[in-house]
Amino acid sequence: MRPRPSRSLAAAAASLLLVSGAAVRADASGGRDPAAARVEALLKRMTLDEKIGQMTQAERQNVTADDITRYRLGSLLSGGGSVPTPNTAASWADMYDGYQRAALATPRRIPLIYGVDAVHGHNNVYGATIFPHNIGLGATRDPRLVRDIGRATAEEVAGTGVDWNFAPCLCVARNDRWGRTYESFGEVPELPAQMSTVIDGLQDGRPSILATAKHYVGDGGTTGGKDQGDTQLSEAELRRIHLAPFRAAVRRGVGSVMVSYSSWNGVKLHGHKYLITDVLKKELRFSGLVVSDYNGIDQIDGQPGFTPAEVRTAVNAGIDMFMVPAEWKRFIETLRAEVQAGRVPMARIDDANRRILTQKVRLGLFERPFTDRRYTPTVGSAEHRALARQAVAKSQVLLKNDGALPLDRRGGKIFVAGKSADDIGVQSGGWTITWQGSPGNITPGTTILQGIRQTAGKGSTVTYDKEGDGIDRSYKAAVAVVGELPYAEFLGDRPAGMGLDAEDLATLAKLRASGVPVVVVLVSGRPLDIAPQLPGWNALLASWLPGTEGRGVADVLFGVTRPTGKLPVTWMRSADQQPINVGDGKRPLFPFGYGLSYRR
Repeated sequence: MRPRPSRSLAAAAASLLLVSGAAVRADASGGRDPAAARVEALLKRMTLDEKIGQMTQAERQNVTADDITRYRLGSLLSGGGSVPTPNTAASWADMYDGYQRAALATPRRIPLIYGVDAVHGHNNVYGATIFPHNIGLGATRDPRLVRDIGRATAEEVAGTGVDWNFAPCLCVARNDRWGRTYESFGEVPELPAQMSTVIDGLQDGRPSILATAKHYVGDGGTTGGKDQGDTQLSEAELRRIHLAPFRAAVRRGVGSVMVSYSSWNGVKLHGHKYLITDVLKKELRFSGLVVSDYNGIDQIDGQPGFTPAEVRTAVNAGIDMFMVPAEWKRFIETLRAEVQAGRVPMARIDDANRRILTQKVRLGLFERPFTDRRYTPTVGSAEHRALARQAVAKSQVLLKNDGALPLDRRGGKIFVAGKSADDIGVQSGGWTITWQGSPGNITPGTTILQGIRQTAGKGSTVTYDKEGDGIDRSYKAAVAVVGELPYAEFLGDRPAGMGLDAEDLATLAKLRASGVPVVVVLVSGRPLDIAPQLPGWNALLASWLPGTEGRGVADVLFGVTRPTGKLPVTWMRSADQQPINVGDGKRPLFPFGYGLSYRR
């Protein structure tokens, strides 16, 4: 729910409500959907410029309040790292409400809808709860937990005013070289389909925010795992592997679908009418809105900058709202000219607006356009952090254990080392505060080292040295927390080696030389090439990218929680096996679904 608008703003919405009231009364006698009737009444009154404005989504940094009113903009977004100053939940709410006032100053008083990539919690906002990335959630095999995470995320997002989440990613990651592997719940279509329960958490109940199934379709299957590359598959295989999770999302009533940057057999998805209109909208009966990716229409012809041909191709293919962060004015001018020239039919413009406005009506934005400040205190709340800690513990996959785990809480000395041990930024990965993420103390939380110290018994001594210096035989165990530094798509692709870096290997060598049992905690967004080093480790725990609640890792290390996670992807024996997936006949280091536990 959102609070009532102020008296003046309520009066500003009155004329639209009168129209919708008549539509609702007609529904009572004629059996029509009230939301549909309300939208039709509004559409009849809108000009072409107002309709094109609704189809335009600009980046907040590239607009003013006057722009929103003048150009009748239908939507804004914050890209990764695009935040108000200071970056607090209250500042986000104030910013959102200011933009909304500008939208309500337009003649039709149509509220805007504001989108963010809250892909593992409200990850742009300082102090928000950062949940494990999807690859870790896939390891939990727990759709109910994922639904609860969606509900918590909806509360934190709504508490900042934002009403549209560009999540979940329902890609099926088929090549771990891909820099977005961690955004996938797993390598088989059944896993993202099962975990689409996050949509229920985001959209069902109060507050409700719009969920987005992305990236449609096949982005996890590109040749070589290249981001924004070409998925070279038969239609039967595309449907079997990559379309299946979107079918599940549509059945759950997902409100929006985002088109992929990638291509299918050489044709860019942003211009693919067959897949967008014929398959998604007609065959799957998707009734929500289709949104482009960030500057996605620029890529249809392979040249920088969008052209009139690209605009009409994308609109006629079935995209309804266009994420044109900087060049939004040129997009408006171009689309207007294409419609006036008859190259984009008004029926297509009306269909796009119908879909956009219907989602705004269903979200209650016309009646409750402003931030519901009752949810603002939920951002980073103790309740949500407890849920995240539970998710972290359930996501841990124990891959090797010769008796070194669980660690003894009753006393003794534990040595902790590694660049990932005491770093919130590293354990949270990409899409945290900024697009690519970064190492360091970027947001409040509990590092894995802090979690170990909090969980160890009173008689225990925990010593930390990042490089592993100072260890000797007096320690019962050495815990090495190593792995990948933060990255996101494009920059995260690993076309060459997939092993640990020199810093991690040097740290591990020091620990092994001490003769102390070595427990490796691997913080990474995908399986890494670790087979050559594995014989020298006494235990291996795949922690994925756990987010801000590192104590969940410690819970498993000390046996407070028994490990139950199962691999959501096949673990390669060497990088040259990529792509490697269950059923392909290749011999893995650890098979899909593998995961050990502790004896009771």
